[in-house]
Amino acid sequence: MSLRRLLLLLLVSLSLALRGFGQTLSAHRGEVQGGYNFMFYDPQDEAYASPSAHFPLLIFLHGASLCGTNLDKVKRYGPLDAISKGVGIDCYVLAPQNPGGSWNPQKVWRTVEWAKEHYHVDVTRIYVYGMSLGGYGTIDLAATYPDSLAAAMAICGGGSVADLSGLSRLPLWIIHGSADRAVSVSESQRVADAVRATGDDSRLIFTILPKVDHGMPARVFYLSVTYDWLFSHSTMDEDRPVCRDFEITRQMLQDAYDLLKDVDYERE
Repeated sequence: MSLRRLLLLLLVSLSLALRGFGQTLSAHRGEVQGGYNFMFYDPQDEAYASPSAHFPLLIFLHGASLCGTNLDKVKRYGPLDAISKGVGIDCYVLAPQNPGGSWNPQKVWRTVEWAKEHYHVDVTRIYVYGMSLGGYGTIDLAATYPDSLAAAMAICGGGSVADLSGLSRLPLWIIHGSADRAVSVSESQRVADAVRATGDDSRLIFTILPKVDHGMPARVFYLSVTYDWLFSHSTMDEDRPVCRDFEITRQMLQDAYDLLKDVDYERE
């Protein structure tokens, strides 16, 4: 085993050892009229109990394989699975479940309003990411609510809403594999072209990963760089610049994949 890989394993093991036991994951069905059923993760850190403190909210939009009515599906991959494996994601997590078809931005946002009403959500630090069908949902949500989202990351998806011009107003990272046969990289290219057509693509990052298929980008959810990038943004940032201090590469995805195989993670 290489020294680099050994260090990665040690870091993950340390993360597991330091995780607290106060977290709660709750299922919510039929609570939001005109919204989706959803899972909600509350870190329940001591700081989160303070009525004067507010904390980020991360929205996760899943792909087609997790559609349905069994809410446990949304734990199969993504942030809830990453948290169970010891990945530190220090924020509230909202994971709605799409019963089928395209994601509806308004229905997603109704669940966000629920979270804002029931938890100490920092409304200047609400983020969304998703892959495949969830990548489409991410683009559609960001295009519909660009001034309410601090940043968005769309993975191997595209866009469904007619008006994508709002995407130029928030930090947006689009990631797609060049070898994706399930959703062509041209779908993400079309979205990037729509942003550039506004005359302002200064907040856009478009990463095409060479020789990467449709499945491997799911490892983005397990990379700390993903959360470092998202959480580096706020709607209060002057002119809302995009952070370009991070990168995601094919090798990083491969390292994450190997790490998940090699470590004996404890599941909740």
